[in-house]
Order: sequence, then structure tokens, then C-alpha cells
Amino acid sequence: MRYTFDRFCLDTDRYELRRDGTPIHIEPQVIELLKLLLESGGRMVSKDEMIEKIWRGRIVSEAAISSRIKAARQALDDDGQAQRYIRTVHRKGFRFVAAVSRTGVDVGQPPIGQEAGQTVPQPPTAAPDVNPSPGEGRASRPTVAVLPFGNLSPDPEQEYFSDGVTADVISRLSKHRWINVIARNTTFSFKGRAMDVRELGALLQADYVVEGSVQRSGNRIRVGVELVDSRSGHSRWSERYDRELEDIFALQDEITETIAARLEPEIGFAERNKVIRMRAPDLQAWDCFHLGIFHFFRFTGPDNVEAQRLLRRSQELDPLLGDAFAWWAYAVVLGMVYWDTPPTPALLDDALGACDRALAMDRGNATFHALRARVLLARQEYEEAIAGSRAAIELNPSFAAAHCGLGDSLAYEKRYDEAFKCFDKAIALSPNDPQAWAFYSYGALAMIFKGDYATALLWTDKATSIPNCQYWAQAHRVVALAYLGRLDDAKTAVERLLREVPRFCLRFAREKLFYLREQEQVDCYLEGLRRAGVPEGCSGHSYV
Repeated sequence: MRYTFDRFCLDTDRYELRRDGTPIHIEPQVIELLKLLLESGGRMVSKDEMIEKIWRGRIVSEAAISSRIKAARQALDDDGQAQRYIRTVHRKGFRFVAAVSRTGVDVGQPPIGQEAGQTVPQPPTAAPDVNPSPGEGRASRPTVAVLPFGNLSPDPEQEYFSDGVTADVISRLSKHRWINVIARNTTFSFKGRAMDVRELGALLQADYVVEGSVQRSGNRIRVGVELVDSRSGHSRWSERYDRELEDIFALQDEITETIAARLEPEIGFAERNKVIRMRAPDLQAWDCFHLGIFHFFRFTGPDNVEAQRLLRRSQELDPLLGDAFAWWAYAVVLGMVYWDTPPTPALLDDALGACDRALAMDRGNATFHALRARVLLARQEYEEAIAGSRAAIELNPSFAAAHCGLGDSLAYEKRYDEAFKCFDKAIALSPNDPQAWAFYSYGALAMIFKGDYATALLWTDKATSIPNCQYWAQAHRVVALAYLGRLDDAKTAVERLLREVPRFCLRFAREKLFYLREQEQVDCYLEGLRRAGVPEGCSGHSYV
């Protein structure tokens, strides 16, 4: 919908305000405020309604509302004295008072703010559409405030280290482009001030608050960190790190990298749970995206199909949401490897095209590079996949899944020692990652190809102990046991595998290993299955 008044046009589909056809850069929350006022048709919008619609019922101060009204007026060349567009209703609320026309209005319905029969100024000729910058208009992206870590050491001069840890966590967490991280200068203004987290979250408009402390005693450093939901005040995650102090800067890098890597999946988990609890029939693009990711991480055949559907729907709702395109591509690839999505060249081309579209919107997004690398791997384009994973890691060294993807690609190029270091890094960075089972499972496959069957077996044990682990880890266990000569154990493992996936057989495995380019690796794997007694053919087409 487009609302036009005087020299201005608000496009609610694009979340964009223009003056004489030129986009005006304003915060998404100010766009929401203008949208609410314009949709209200000239009636007064109370402060309570603003809090409910814009802040979703959070406790906010009068100052927060006033600052958004001021920003909206400034964008419209208005002010509190003139009130040409936004008029204050003393102690009650605000209303939009200028003449407005709306494109797509029903026949016979007067434009907003006008009575029937009144003339309305014609809108200026619109300039060609201009795409907003990546991430602009994503009002539902979670916002995180990292507060200055407290210095619990008796020596006040150690404060430089706690400040450095805080700044580095902000910097590393901001590399996850789907999260809005409040700038350091803003959060450091609260240093040393004791405030309730819920009040602080409301003031900063933050969904989550990260708090921490640093304590040094002799040659030891202890860092504590906690992620808090700013609306409920409940702790979402906390951890403590104890380290020996050798190189102070290397230690700071290690701790902040680990903290950022572990915060990101915890925030994602919390966001998905919010969408699941809401389950509104009119989900917006960002909520639809997170619901799709919820199904994605359940790792079942039906959930993968639903994830693909919801991510497609998210693309339709917002063609500028690059996340929906890149994650849809990855959901398609996993559907090919694990479930019933056919691994056709045309569909792999579509998946690569979706990733390219996401990157065209934001080339600095590490996730887009990493997911494109997964598609390239499925296409047997390993060198390009390695380059893509390295690009993702360069953009975001704390991104555990990118290290895993790099290890996977290196393994298929027979660079096993390099691959194993990557899997180790991924696990160390994010042991509670929703894909942690895959870090172990892909590592086990690399060790099978290397001939290190004992390590492969150990890693399948770790993978299968994780609740959402997929059946390929059990298949890797079958192969490792067979090559170790433990055929009785291998037979038991085969029985378990066939209970989980009745249609698993050599033909099924050969089809699902379509991403392996080296025939030597394919033959190695199939021979292990054969020795363990996996049947040549199979039947059945049910989801797993």
C-alpha cells in the first residue's frame, strides 16, 4: 500500500518513505509509527495503542514515544510547533492531519483523512523504485544490547580488559547479520548504572540483554556471561570461562569468539520459540522465515518439506529478505541428502540462484556465503565451495557451521587433516549448535575416507548421542564397525539403522551420495556397508 501526502509517499510494502521520489533513511520503528498514524484515517492514536502495535506491549517510557514522534516529524520537515502532519492530542495521543491519498483504495471510499466529495491533491509522479539497503525495514529482527562487562578484580586498572571483552563481543556478534546489535557507544553510556534488565531493554528497544563480568586473580581470568530476555527478565543462557593468562590479547580473542559463537544459536532458539507460541494465521515475512527455520532444525522429512514451503512463502511476502532465499536453498540440499527432494540439476541450479540472489542483496553476509558453499558442494564444485566457506569465515570467524562446511569440502578433496581441524573448531565454537550432530557426523565420514575407523566410530558415538541426529551418523557407524572387523556389532548397528530407515540399502546409499565426486570414496563407503550386511536393494518410500 502507498500513502501519498504533499511531497511525501510512504510505501508500506517496501517499508520506505520518499520525498519527491527520493528515499529518506529513517529507522524501521519510525516507519511503523507513520504507518499506524496513516492507517488510522485521521482518528487519534492513543499512546497505549502505539505501545501495543509498535512496541508489542513492552513497557516503554514517555521519552521513547516522544523520540519516535520527533524523528517522524523531522523526516517530514515538521516539528512540535508547526504540527503540519502529526498533531499532538494533549496527554492522550497523536493523529495525522494532512490530506492523504491511498493507492488501491476501494471504489467510492474517500481517501484517508478526507470526507466524501472533497478533492485531494494529486500525488507527485513516483520515481523508479529504489531497493532499500540490505536489512533495512526488518522491524522484527531481534535486537541485542551487550552491556559493559563488570570488572570484579580488586585492581581498577584491569577495567581495560573487561571493556575490551565487551567491545569484542559486540563486534563479533554484529557479524551475524540477522541480529541487530546496539552500538558500543550507546550501551557504554549505562556503565556502572544499576538498572532492572526489563527497564533497560525497554529504554534501548532491545529484545535481549547480554551481561557479563571479568575477574582476574594472579595468572587466572574468569569471565561470566548471561543472555537475558529483556521482556520477561528470564535468563536464556549463561556460562563461565576460566582460563590461564598467557597472552592477554590471544586470551581476549579466544573468549570473545567463543561467547559470540554460543550466543547466536541461543538467540535463534529463543526467536523460533516465540514464533511457535504465536502461530498467528497472518505471519509476516520475518516470522514466517523463523517458523520455517524451526521446522528446518527438527530434521525430519515432513518438517523439511514444511520448511521449504514456509521459506518460499517468506520470499513471496518479502522478496528482499535474503535469508529466506539462502535458507530455502540449504533446506533443498538437505532434502536431497536425507529425504525425498530429488537431486536434479535443475533444482540445484534453482538453489544456487537463490543463494546468488541473497548475496546480491548483502555480499557481506557470512551466512549467505556459507549456505551457497553447501549448494556448491552438492554440485560437486568443491574448490568453489571451499572458497565460499573461507569467505564466510573471514566475514565471521565465530560462525561454527561455516567451519564445518569448510571441513566437509576439504574432506571430499582428500585433505583430511585440514578437514579434521575445521570440524574440531566448529565443535569448540558451538557445542550446543542445532547442527552439532552434523559436525560430528561429517567428521566421522571424513575419518572413514581417511581410513581412521577408530576415530570415525568415536565421532559417530558422539553424533548419535544428540537427540536430533540423523540416520547417516548410524550408517557411518555401520561402516566404521565393519572396517574394524567388529562384524557382530556391525550387524546390530545395521538392524538399528533399518529400524530407523527401512528403505536403507546399497542402492539407496549410492543415490544419496550423489555429492561425492571421487569414485574411490563412494566405493569405500559402499564396501563397508556391504561387509556389514546391508542389503543391495530395498523397498518402501515413506518419510524418515
